[in-house]
Amino acid sequence: MIGIDTNVLVRYLAQDDPVQSARATELIEHDLTPSNPGFFSTVAMVETIWVLTRSYRLEDQEIAAVIERMLQADALVVDNEQEVFAAMIVLKEGRGSFADALIAALGAAAGCSHTLTFDRKAFRIPGFERA
Repeated sequence: MIGIDTNVLVRYLAQDDPVQSARATELIEHDLTPSNPGFFSTVAMVETIWVLTRSYRLEDQEIAAVIERMLQADALVVDNEQEVFAAMIVLKEGRGSFADALIAALGAAAGCSHTLTFDRKAFRIPGFERA
């Protein structure tokens, strides 16, 4: 298994740098295999979503589609896959941000009864309560 950093995935998705995008495409489409997959950490996932939202102005539905493709890729292992999937559903349904939904899902997986927040938008996501 090979760890994949945020910038490699962003270059692959954005195809906005001739040299780095070509190398990222080679890595992701040819070098990684189900027997030698790429590992994408939860931190890299959140960072990628932030970059796609802030820098590339992708809409929630587009980002949810990216996450879904990553989860389905045989040559990628996504850290905390079930929690990432749950957060993607929240994003896809327009109920909140990916990061907030992932925070709630990871807390629940860790055994938390709920997650406290001051973020009013997060209250729409199951698992959050007002601090």
